[in-house]
Amino acid sequence: MKLNMGWGARLAAAITVVALATGCSAARSASPGQGTTEPKVTETAQPRARTEPPPVAANWPRWGLTHTQTSGNNGDDRLLRGASETLSRVPMLQNQHIMGFGVGNPEENPGEFNFEDLDSRMRLMDQSGGLPLITLCCAPDWMKGGPAGQTSWEKEHLEAAPEAKHFDDFAKLAATVAQRYDHVQYFMVWNELKGFWPDHSRPPDIEGYTEMYNKVYDAVKAVRPDAKIGGPYMGFHSVRSDGGNASSLAGPWGAVDQLVLDAFDYWNKNKKGADFIVVDGASPTDDHQLKPDAFGATQKFADVTRWLRDKTGNLPVWWSEFYFMPEDGSTDWPEQMRVAVQAVSMMEFARGGAATALYWNPQTKSGACKGCMWNPSDGGARGAGDLISNFVKWFPAGAELEEVAASDERVRVLAQAQQLVMVNTADEEVSATVDGKDVTLKPYETRWADR
Repeated sequence: MKLNMGWGARLAAAITVVALATGCSAARSASPGQGTTEPKVTETAQPRARTEPPPVAANWPRWGLTHTQTSGNNGDDRLLRGASETLSRVPMLQNQHIMGFGVGNPEENPGEFNFEDLDSRMRLMDQSGGLPLITLCCAPDWMKGGPAGQTSWEKEHLEAAPEAKHFDDFAKLAATVAQRYDHVQYFMVWNELKGFWPDHSRPPDIEGYTEMYNKVYDAVKAVRPDAKIGGPYMGFHSVRSDGGNASSLAGPWGAVDQLVLDAFDYWNKNKKGADFIVVDGASPTDDHQLKPDAFGATQKFADVTRWLRDKTGNLPVWWSEFYFMPEDGSTDWPEQMRVAVQAVSMMEFARGGAATALYWNPQTKSGACKGCMWNPSDGGARGAGDLISNFVKWFPAGAELEEVAASDERVRVLAQAQQLVMVNTADEEVSATVDGKDVTLKPYETRWADR
């Protein structure tokens, strides 16, 4: 028997379990969470009363995170409370995939749904005052040529694309998710063209992705006309400016691969519609070079954002993921430098006019947890968590930026009428005059100040 009970009613019952103070109101592993594998029938929705979020163009939080394999709901009550308090300092954007990245298979058998893991992540978002987002990826095995009733979490299996004959099935799953979580307004379709681009030396199957995207767009809009949908969630990766695939979208940081621009152009011309544009990318080039340096390479984020806004008639540009360190394991920055480069990256998003930039939170259950937003033991905020919270508070989308000079070019500044943030990009102490005041910043220090 199928029951009509939407996420609003389910949340009202579940949220009594944990009482949290929400104040003003996270490794790229894609294996599942700890939920049961027993199939369950979806309880579709009676829509709850909805609070319309602010327009993307003004007072949108802009900043947030994607929950990954481990998050605040994957531990004891102490961790849950601490992580929720870290996330609730100011309401921030919180994103979750529907399969993988900490969530189990939502439809192991056709028509039988298990949303226990996804429900748990959505409770974390609601309890921490987050503005929830959903990424419609990945797809159950039976949609990808595998057997029904089984799930393989091997990377090549999880990241496979649905077969074309199952595009309609994936679109139905997406619509089911949109109906169940009727308080979620924003949906991103797929992730980095997974399965549609197995060999980055050759063009992706952008025709196949676009066909699937259009089916998802139609299916979700049919059941949730209010839903906002974006794509193509493709990586704008960089190559050397003198490389064979270098495009004219270039800067001191390198050049975007021409294959990327060709694929984006196809999707942009053939999409049914889009309420916002979704891309991701890294400041290092494909060969792990940071040009002209770690801080200078972040200019890419502003340059690509401006290009996308111009190309799409000024649609809101979302960065679903962004990276500012080489991923080959050769770089081991001290935490203060890592936070400093992240801060300058976020400055570039703000200057370029990005509507959204989501931090791929590399949370772990224990250990040093480099780059994590909170401590694995108690959920207390770490450097990345403090940084994102401050950017949410002081530099939402639409915040009017003011030019503030620093007497030493090694100090980067982003300012609005009430607050500014300074970053020392040098590995030595720097004294400078910023906004008419003399300051001395420690190596790689990030400092917030009233104006």
